[in-house]
Formats: sequence, structure tokens, C-alpha cells
Amino acid sequence: LAKLQQKEYNNWDEYLQAVVFAYNTGQHSTTNYSPYELQFGRQPRLPTDSPSQYLVFNKPNDYFEQLKRNLKIYHQNARANILKQQQSSKQRYDKNRLDPHYVVGDSVLIKIHGLRPKLSEKYHPTPKIVYEAHHPTYFVKDQETNEESRVHVNDMRPIILNQ
Repeated sequence: LAKLQQKEYNNWDEYLQAVVFAYNTGQHSTTNYSPYELQFGRQPRLPTDSPSQYLVFNKPNDYFEQLKRNLKIYHQNARANILKQQQSSKQRYDKNRLDPHYVVGDSVLIKIHGLRPKLSEKYHPTPKIVYEAHHPTYFVKDQETNEESRVHVNDMRPIILNQ
């Protein structure tokens, strides 16, 4: 909408109906269907389409039964497409993800949660020692205060000492 409106005018509302129509009739990459198809169980009729033939049903409930069948097929196919896309996204994400495992005695830094200034430290400066390992949750002990805490593997970074 911002790209379509003129700089001097606040005329975005003139384009709203066309933008919503384009969104609802456009095929989405995750489902491989348009929102219109998933809502109404058929292809949308576009202004450029030629007049179509009307379907004649013998009983009033025939249309409803046909609509239910179509919607069920659309929804099953969309669900299968969504699951495929989710698996693909997971594989792409997991390809570069590290899954560190720590052992008792490892020195680690623990992430600081909550709001903090932009350039402040991301991890507590005091190293912690792993004293109990149950992946993905570890129990660590502060070297200075002997304070114990339970930490998830995502909040830990190893301290690598050059020997």
C-alpha cells in the first residue's frame, strides 16, 4: 500500500480492495493454495475470466456435500504441503546448527537474560563449572560464589583454553 499511494495524498484506501483481492487469490508458497481456495473450496472467479457455466444440482444439499468434499481435499493437501515445508525449513535450519554436549568439569559462560544496554556483555564474566550433565539441561556452579543453577544448553558457551 505504501508503494502505491501518492506522496502528497493519503489515498491508500483506494488501493485496499485490490491489494486484499490480490493477496487472497494469490498462491501461497507454504500451502500451494490461495486463501480463497482454502476458504471456499474452489478457484476464484477473476474479472478477466470468461463467464462460466453454472452447475445444476438435483437436490439442494448436493452443493453443500460437494463443497464439503472439495474443502476436505483442499485442507488435506494444504496440511501435507505445510508439513513438507516445515520439514524443509527444519533441515535448512539444522544444517548449520551446533549441538554442543558438555561433560562434568567443563568451564562455560552463562548468557545474561533480560534487557541490557546495547554494547554490554552477553555472558556473565565469571566462569561456571558443569557439575552434573543431563543434555540439554546442565547444572553449573559459580567458581567464586559456589552458587548452583540449572542452565539450558542454548544459554551456555564453552570456554576454550589454549594449552
